[in-house]
Amino acid sequence: MDFADTPDEAAFRAEVAAFLKANARPLAGGSGEGPVDDSHVARARAWQARRAEAGFAGITWPRRFGGRGGTPMQQVIYAQEEAKYDVPAHVFEIGLGMCIPTLMAYAPPEVSARYVGPALRGEEIWCQLFSEPGAGSDVAGLRMRAERDCEDWVVNGQKIWTSGAHFSDFGLLLTRTDPGVPKHRGLTMFFLDMRSPGVEVRRIRQISGTSNFNEVFFTDVRIPDAQRLGAPGEGWTVALTTLMHERLAIGSLPGPDFGELLELAKTMQVNGQPASRDGAVRERLADWYVQSKGLEYTRMRMLTALSRGQMPGPEASIYKAVSASKIQEIATFALDLMDSAGMVSDPQTAPMRAVFQEALLYSPAGRIAGGTDEILKNIIAERVLGLPGDIRVDREAAFNALPAS
Repeated sequence: MDFADTPDEAAFRAEVAAFLKANARPLAGGSGEGPVDDSHVARARAWQARRAEAGFAGITWPRRFGGRGGTPMQQVIYAQEEAKYDVPAHVFEIGLGMCIPTLMAYAPPEVSARYVGPALRGEEIWCQLFSEPGAGSDVAGLRMRAERDCEDWVVNGQKIWTSGAHFSDFGLLLTRTDPGVPKHRGLTMFFLDMRSPGVEVRRIRQISGTSNFNEVFFTDVRIPDAQRLGAPGEGWTVALTTLMHERLAIGSLPGPDFGELLELAKTMQVNGQPASRDGAVRERLADWYVQSKGLEYTRMRMLTALSRGQMPGPEASIYKAVSASKIQEIATFALDLMDSAGMVSDPQTAPMRAVFQEALLYSPAGRIAGGTDEILKNIIAERVLGLPGDIRVDREAAFNALPAS
């Protein structure tokens, strides 16, 4: 592993730092998802436009699409530096991180030319419509039907847990067009205008009090065949492109870590002394310190691969599988340390500006988004440990012959 920036990377980091210092405020405590309301979306559009004008949007994208034509490592460096500043998040990650790269890979050049620029400048927002109520973590188990009607496809069904659908202009949609073949072979990918007749978006109230997820219903929605990505029946291949980008985009989860927990332990009391002096607390702190360092070095391996122009291996799955549960465990332990103060969620009065209260509510979603714990453990078992894959009795069976609840 190489822990130091190359001269070119160091120069780029300095350029990014200067831009952020001149255009954004440093982060001042607190973390979490927060509500993505109209004012937040407006701020995010303005910030995205400023980034694009300065050349820090679409860093790895080709110059012909308005990108910088840079390296994946430059994208990582920008994300590292921007994380230190209070800028609006959770609006463009899915569109720019997953949907638009898929569009550029599969759409004709003239189609990409129409949509890539507006997305890059923050003028249009995209969402990803994959998950369904009956499919769980098995994306290929979806049942949304798309049937050909002359030059259009007619779509009926439901999607769920769609982040940002309520403020998105366009969406990437995976459907089933041939139920008579095995489930991975009968899928087709489209993109569509989220304001098309027959599209209904309903917001889902979350335990954190926000409503950033949605369920989306499709009733006889007509999508032109020109908005198909890839050949009919080859949607799984297209979806893998999206999911590959999703792993990289979601692999690094925000949230309190060992440092924040140590600061809290210094201020909380256990048996009349600072919690940081209690043996049981120190043992837990040591465990999370070791985990944090292990994740740091695992991430360094990924960054080293990117810096050398390589693609990371299964390290992203290891990183996410450990970090998602660690954030949840740290938040739970922190609230135990706070005792009754753990019930206070007001950032103005709660210890550490309620960062742990927020994390406890949003962290369970981190164990689902971008791949559930079970999916990630299967990847690690098969690709890292070399264990045999799961036995899949449905692999060659026609989808319409599979039992359904």
